[in-house]
Amino acid sequence: MKKVWILALVLPMVIACKQETKKAGNMSSEAVGATLENTSQTSSEWVTLFDGKTFEGWQKFGGGDVPGEWKIEEGAMVFYPPKERAKGAHYDINTVKTYTNFELSLEWKIAPKGNSGVFWGVSEDEKFKVPYVTGPEIQVLDNAGHPDADVANSHQAGALYDMVAPAKDVTKPAGAWNTMVIYVNYDAHEGHVDMNGERIVNFPLANSGWDEMVAKSKFADWEGFGIFKTGKIGLQDHGDVVAYRNIKIKKL
Repeated sequence: MKKVWILALVLPMVIACKQETKKAGNMSSEAVGATLENTSQTSSEWVTLFDGKTFEGWQKFGGGDVPGEWKIEEGAMVFYPPKERAKGAHYDINTVKTYTNFELSLEWKIAPKGNSGVFWGVSEDEKFKVPYVTGPEIQVLDNAGHPDADVANSHQAGALYDMVAPAKDVTKPAGAWNTMVIYVNYDAHEGHVDMNGERIVNFPLANSGWDEMVAKSKFADWEGFGIFKTGKIGLQDHGDVVAYRNIKIKKL
C-alpha cells in the first residue's frame, strides 16, 4: 500500500516535469530563432558589392548596362578608356542600390599617370549629367606621375577631392594594389579615409564644418553637390586605366 501511495505521488510530478521540459525546449527553440532573426537585422555585416565575376548590382551612371569599356579580369573590374571618345561621352558606373551611413572597403590599382575616383551620395536625377556633380569624391591617383598631385594636396590619392588633403602619402606605386576604406556617417557628422591601414583623412558631414569646406572649394556654386545623404556609390571614368576589386560595404 505504501508503494502504491508513493507511486501515485511521484507519477504526476514526473509527467509534469516532462511537460515542462518539452515546453521549455520549444521556448528555447523559439528564443534561439528570435535571437538569430534579431541578430541578422541589427548586426552590421559586410556585404559584397562586386563578386569578381559579374557586374551584378552595378550599372552605367544614369541607367543601363555597365559599358563595355569595363572588363572583368582576374577578379577585378578594369576600365579601359576608348581610343576615340564621342563628345560628351562618359563611362562612369555606380551601384544600383543607394546607401546612407556606411563603411566602404575596396582595393584600387591605377595605371602610371592615371586618375580616377570613388563617389558616394550620387544622384541619378536626369538634370545631373555626371556623378561628380552631386557625389563627393575620394581621389584615386598616381601621386608620383599625375600632375594633379602637384596642383594641390587635396587632389592627391585618398583626399576628399578639393576639400581635405591626406595627412601623408601612403600609396603604393602605380600598378600596385592599394586598400582604401571610406567611412561616411551622417548621424555622427563625421567621415574618414584609411589608406593601406593608416588614417589619412578626417572630415565633417552635414554640419557647418561641411558647408565651410564646400564654400571654399570648386563646388561652392554647384547645385546639388554633396546634398544627398542617401545616394549611390560610383567609380569614375577619368580617361585612364584603373582597376577595382574586393569591393564590400557595411551599413552603419
